[in-house]
Amino acid sequence: MGNAKSSAMSKEILEDLKLNTKFSEDELAQWYENFQKQCPSGRISPNEFKKIYERFFPDSDAAAYAQHVFRSFDTNDDGTLDFKEYIIALHMTSTGKTERKLEWAFSLFDVDKNGYITKSEVAEICQSIFKLIPKEEQGNLPADENTPEKRADKLWSYFNKKDNERLAEGEFIQGVLDNENAIHLIQYEPKKIKNEKRKKQEFEGLRLKLRDEIIS
Repeated sequence: MGNAKSSAMSKEILEDLKLNTKFSEDELAQWYENFQKQCPSGRISPNEFKKIYERFFPDSDAAAYAQHVFRSFDTNDDGTLDFKEYIIALHMTSTGKTERKLEWAFSLFDVDKNGYITKSEVAEICQSIFKLIPKEEQGNLPADENTPEKRADKLWSYFNKKDNERLAEGEFIQGVLDNENAIHLIQYEPKKIKNEKRKKQEFEGLRLKLRDEIIS
């Protein structure tokens, strides 16, 4: 799925991305320009991707998680991410529907890419997610979630599977949808981002209130 470097995005890729994401043509053009500046080769290497995640999680060890995320985004298994893979991944993880996000989450946990998840794979990903959580936050976690092993056990329990059984994609998605508490076990969102979202929501609520007062 990789493209050779070019000064402009091909019409084929542009139309494909417009069809498969919610991004506008202007947004895609701007991101493509920035992508070409940051990645002159037209591709992101695993090391470059790791550095991106390290900036997102400056107080944590993001190396293992970044490696797994990169593997899940590298859909053609060529060891790099091209612009199309990068944008589709961005869409799925940020603006996509919940089920699409869970499809991506399944690919994250499916370490060997065989179409199934085992408890050992859940344990491996939970270990990498746990490393994203700063030490001071780890001390405030619930007793049944304060180690990677406990989090893996808790998450696996939602799927009603024995330790030696496998989990298919549909079972994974349904299990997470049926158990609200499972969502935060398959991801980690830094407090700073949570606070920024809260401020944005509060501002939006105030803006709508002011609009309604002006209209009335």
